[in-house]
Formats: sequence, structure tokens, C-alpha cells
Amino acid sequence: MEKQYNPDGFIPKYGGYAKLISYKKAEIIFDGTYYFTHKYFHPFDRTIDQMVQAARSGKQNIIEGSMASGTSKIMEITLTNVARASLQELLGDYEDFIRVQKLKFWDKDHPYYAPLTKKLIANNATYQTYQKGIESIDPEVSANVMIGLIKLTSFLLSRQIEKLEKEFLKEGGLRERMTQARIEVRKKQNKQ
Repeated sequence: MEKQYNPDGFIPKYGGYAKLISYKKAEIIFDGTYYFTHKYFHPFDRTIDQMVQAARSGKQNIIEGSMASGTSKIMEITLTNVARASLQELLGDYEDFIRVQKLKFWDKDHPYYAPLTKKLIANNATYQTYQKGIESIDPEVSANVMIGLIKLTSFLLSRQIEKLEKEFLKEGGLRERMTQARIEVRKKQNKQ
């Protein structure tokens, strides 16, 4: 989705979420969670819906925040934080799965930790980049790959929020831009 804006107005560029790495990773998390929950949970288990909805919320709130950014930095920051919070909820579900199933968490000493970390930070990664891990026949592999993706995406969203805060402090919000635009119009009118 291209950024949309009125080049002559006071509403700045907005949109462009599809280019965000956080969005691309959140989309992979949604697809992976859909696969994971339908593979490892009983069809009528409420956990499926809860995990899929948390993954969806992570992705959709990035979109909504990006689209709201032109008129409300506050809304953009809030929705980006909601996306991060939804992914933290989802992370808890994956951690519960590993704990309850008595599987191992992959820490820095685990032999798969370094290769997974390298794969997580790969440029232009898609679902196919992680498909072998997400769709592994071993639930421990699947869950740990998803945990890695969620932790990375949460980190990216935290950095995104920090950047949005700095932009707000530097550029202000819509009301400030509206006031400045009106002042400029008045100045031009008075010169005529």
C-alpha cells in the first residue's frame, strides 16, 4: 500500500505499513499461528481462537496505526503499542504450550539458537523463509521458531514506538500543523 497524502495540505504522509519490517513479521506470525494452532490443538479448543485473534490483532493494529498516522500521532503510537501488547499475549500462549508439553525453551546455549537468530534477522524474509521450522513435525521446533519471531517483532515495535515518540516531539501533532497552516494562509492573504 502506497503512502497517501495531500501534498498541498497539512496532513502528512500516512500509510505505507506494508513496507514495515514489523508488519511483514507480524503477517508471518499470523500465518504461522494459524497453522500451529490448527495442527497442535483440538478443533474445539478455545485456545485456537484466542491465539489466532492475538496474532491478528498484532498485525491489524499495525495497519490501523499506520493509516491513522496522518491525522493522529497519538492514535498511531497507541495502536502500535496495542499490536505489541497483543503479540506479548501470544508469546505467553506459546510459552505456556512449551511448558505444559514439557518441551525445551531454546536459550543461547541451545544448538538451534544461533541458526534461528541468523534466520530471524534475514532481509526480505517471508513465510517460506521460516516454513520448515514453523511446519516442523516437532512441536518444540515450531513453538520456538514462533517465539523467536514474536520476540523479534516485539523488539521492532518497541523501536518503532520510540521513533514515533521522537517524531511527535520534533514535528508535533495535527492541531499544531493545522494552526501553522492557517497562519501561513493568513500571511499570504495579508500580503495580497
